[in-house]
Amino acid sequence: MEKQKITGNQNGRLLIILGFIIITILFLIYTRVSSLELTPDTFSSIERLAVIFYFILIMSFGAITFGLYKYHNQKAADSNGGILSIIASTTLNKKSRKIFLLTFIGYGVFFSLTSGMLVYQPEVVFSYHYNVVVPSVNLVPCCGDPGYMPKITMYITEHVGLQVIPINLVLQLIVSYLVGLNTALAAMAFNFFKKGGGLSSVGATTGLFIACPTCVGAFSSIFIGASGAIAFTVAITQLQTLFIIITIPILLTTPFIMARKLKRSDENCSVETKN
Repeated sequence: MEKQKITGNQNGRLLIILGFIIITILFLIYTRVSSLELTPDTFSSIERLAVIFYFILIMSFGAITFGLYKYHNQKAADSNGGILSIIASTTLNKKSRKIFLLTFIGYGVFFSLTSGMLVYQPEVVFSYHYNVVVPSVNLVPCCGDPGYMPKITMYITEHVGLQVIPINLVLQLIVSYLVGLNTALAAMAFNFFKKGGGLSSVGATTGLFIACPTCVGAFSSIFIGASGAIAFTVAITQLQTLFIIITIPILLTTPFIMARKLKRSDENCSVETKN
């Protein structure tokens, strides 16, 4: 039984690592190929490569998702009291799953709007202003900055569209997962600590910005006048990817901090009960 748990953990972890390695290699290869001199032949080859790029990317996401599912369940079943086991077991109940799912979807939509992935322009008629067919899907195989190609542009209605950029898609899924995990764990920690007054207004505010990296830009725009709105939007779009990448280590660290506090509190309660 113990060997099965260890094997399950290793298989889940291997799938996660393998998925991220494949995505990294995929980005490096495509960046190298798309930088070649364009000719009609190379363009058609890059276009085919772009289709393969997204196919492999989706498969990698599937491997990472399945790996996380297996690893999470195996850690929750592990009763050794480790930090990862506490995180897994605390967020495995029905309430935590619901909080995670709602946060994952809600933050994903919010991220899409702030990153420009989901586009809504009520004042623009796509078929008229951009001379495109609605609905339609267009693949842009090159050329642009590394991580921003190949791009998929979807015109869903005359005013709603999608602009799928690889680096933003990867960041959206990673950050949405981490935000969902942090929120689910924070909700359980809040229920645990609320009687002891363990959460302050400062801590709650800090937690909001940790759990929502793109909220900083959105909330800051409230204080920008109409005259500076365009300049601010351009600036925040350019910095947002870097800002979110910097925030990921914080999102990774926070669950361990909360789980460590939960473990200490549980140990204190056990000692007090014994006494």
